[in-house]
Amino acid sequence: MNRIEKEFQTHVVVDEHTMDTPTHKIDCFRNSIALEIEWNNKDPFYDRDLNNFRLLFDLRAISVGVIITRCDNLQEIFNQLGRGSSYGASTTHMSKLLPRIEGGGGGGCPLLVFGITQSLYTVDE
Repeated sequence: MNRIEKEFQTHVVVDEHTMDTPTHKIDCFRNSIALEIEWNNKDPFYDRDLNNFRLLFDLRAISVGVIITRCDNLQEIFNQLGRGSSYGASTTHMSKLLPRIEGGGGGGCPLLVFGITQSLYTVDE
């Protein structure tokens, strides 16, 4: 399946005055499902994604928001591979996302979150 990036063109109208309110582009969009992949961004990107999901859900443009990210324990593998400094504590990982969700960051938008764990890592032989 091809990755289909999507930016929604939204507008607010007040007393016949229209203001454009474009959204952030969704990484993948299909059948009213919005998918964001956050692998190694700064953790405020979660705020942007959750706010975007909330707005688009409230506008009935999406029915669910999905985030794929990494679990914290994946850091151990990065350290072993000598790449630990590239994937530090300020980057996107599950322990930065869950408090935002629990605090209502996605509003009423149903969310499905996947965290990639170190158990999925296999060494090529």
